[in-house]
Amino acid sequence: MTEQTRVTAARGRRLRCRGWRQEGLLRMLENVLEVGERPEDLVVYAARAKAARDWESFAALVEALRALRDDETLVVQSGKPIGIFPSPADAPLVLMACGNIVGRYATQENFDDLAARGLTMFGGLTAGDWQYIGFQGVLQGVYEVLQAVAREHFAGSLAGRLVLTSGLGGMGSAQPLAITMAGASGLVVEVDEKKCARALDRGHVDLATDDLGEALAAVEVGSAGPSRVVALVGNAAAVYAELAQSGLVPDVVTDLTAAHDALFGYCPLGLSLSEWGRLRDEDPEEAARRARESMAVEVEAMLRLRAAGAIVFEDGNNLRVQAGAAGFSGAFEIDGFAERYLRPLFCRGIGPFRWVALSGEESDLHELDRLAGALAVRPEVQQWLDLARRNVPLQGLPARSCWLGHGERSAFALEVNGLVSSGRLAAPVLFTRDHFDSGGMTHPHIGTEGMADGSSAISDWPILDALLLSASGADLVAVHGGGAGYAGYMQSAGVTIVADGTEAAARRLGRALDADTGLGVLRYADAGYEVARAAAATAGLGLQTASRPLA
Repeated sequence: MTEQTRVTAARGRRLRCRGWRQEGLLRMLENVLEVGERPEDLVVYAARAKAARDWESFAALVEALRALRDDETLVVQSGKPIGIFPSPADAPLVLMACGNIVGRYATQENFDDLAARGLTMFGGLTAGDWQYIGFQGVLQGVYEVLQAVAREHFAGSLAGRLVLTSGLGGMGSAQPLAITMAGASGLVVEVDEKKCARALDRGHVDLATDDLGEALAAVEVGSAGPSRVVALVGNAAAVYAELAQSGLVPDVVTDLTAAHDALFGYCPLGLSLSEWGRLRDEDPEEAARRARESMAVEVEAMLRLRAAGAIVFEDGNNLRVQAGAAGFSGAFEIDGFAERYLRPLFCRGIGPFRWVALSGEESDLHELDRLAGALAVRPEVQQWLDLARRNVPLQGLPARSCWLGHGERSAFALEVNGLVSSGRLAAPVLFTRDHFDSGGMTHPHIGTEGMADGSSAISDWPILDALLLSASGADLVAVHGGGAGYAGYMQSAGVTIVADGTEAAARRLGRALDADTGLGVLRYADAGYEVARAAAATAGLGLQTASRPLA
């Protein structure tokens, strides 16, 4: 792919498809590549998470979406369109499954072999089903965790506190801004100098340097002055080990490198980027082994920092699993972020909801943000929207990630559908969410770690979620398996619905969004969480409801 053929999402009101439902999905396929890390390779984020299996498949997807009727469903197998089938007008337009491999065969080695043969691909969470909106997609998640850390450990404020983390890739690039928005200072380690420079160009860090002393002086450790964030060019394992040895103790320590992928996501100690690339080509097994050993060094350093007083947690990238695979037995002494800090939100169906202005007009996004704030019943929603409007630059189509819960999402979406119908918005609006949501994921080392009833690894829930979303009439429904770095560890479901202003869209939005979050609440209620049981009772979820009592 050249600059002349670089994929960008269409804007405006001109349709290339048979309707806005299809056009919205096509624009999101284009958008994930517009904001992606390596669009020339169809890679959106996380080293190998792709939008389509290959360029031939991409072209076929575009052609199929342009021709697709409302009474047809396109079936996509791991980024490759397979067929179009007749279906009811309220059925999903696109059904996809990506990276799914049966139980005993769901190993990293099998996945890598199948992917190399062109038979599957890693879709990540929101890359392969065209729901990624750039670094903003995980920005509020990082912010919410930092806020929870502040409430529990630092009397509600991170002012004057130092956060040590690493990774400035597609998802990790959200960290500097989240740290600033949380009022802390930050030191973000990144092995790729170009990614540090990108963070500086975006204005997300105050300094990019390869000198640890200069970095520490810039963040003024222990100072109650203004928040400053520095990008440090270096290997996370080396820097963390040096800090653990130095006696300097950051207040908060985590990591958001692409550690899930030992081959492509984490540069081993002692190698430059070019040397790492050559080793991957010449001896991929050795490259992965050395990466895991380096991760073990980093995790051991994190534990030493915790022993010295730092608050330490893994941020959902499988770092502990990889360190354990390298033989470090203490890896899981570190807390996982979801179990430790986010579970009370998931119990109420609150998670990373998203809306995208398909017009490409900032004015539409401003109107959507205004409406979301006006409808908010929780003050933290308005607080987040105010912060986001001031701090979050646009990437691709104007979009917002906002953690809304059961009932909040559908109420907002139905109001938006009315705005589209009345012409107050320039074009329809697309709704989606991260797969990391209350009912959308099973991952025993991330979202569902340490479930109270021991059900952490049961993947019925995201599969049921996808089935329920299909029955409810969502426009796109996806079931993703682990794939690169998560093979054998993850099952998730994705959903997209377009508000095109029609009564049919209103029915789909109300049914599917409530079903999605409702199942999430029931998943945690079934596991025994009292917060979730109370939320289910309040919302009338479950078998015994006000409208349908048990016999």
